Amino acid sequence: MSALDIPEIVRAQMMNPLFIPLKTEYFDSFADGSKREELRVYGPRWNEKTCPVGRKVTLSKGYGKRHRMAGIVTKFKRQHGETFGSTYQAAILECYGTLDIWIACIQVKLEKQGNING
Repeated sequence: MSALDIPEIVRAQMMNPLFIPLKTEYFDSFADGSKREELRVYGPRWNEKTCPVGRKVTLSKGYGKRHRMAGIVTKFKRQHGETFGSTYQAAILECYGTLDIWIACIQVKLEKQGNING
């Protein structure tokens, strides 16, 4: 069986978990359920191939090993910074200094909340 014979969702599930380090405020927002989508600059690290639907995700508070949550990518889209609503635009401007940028929008569904370490 070649890689082309394996359904895309199965290939995504076979990949190593996608590691997403977060600032404390964003980690906590995922933990309390108020955040479900992470925005990153679209490019070689954050794109359709690296963030396929079905891929497991590890959300981490910073780069330490104590505070982590497991999830799965449920949706991915590429969107231009200027097309977001005002709240996201403010966050994009704060982080990247421009809205003239392509953004990877990675929607994550967390596994049970009991998987928070620390």
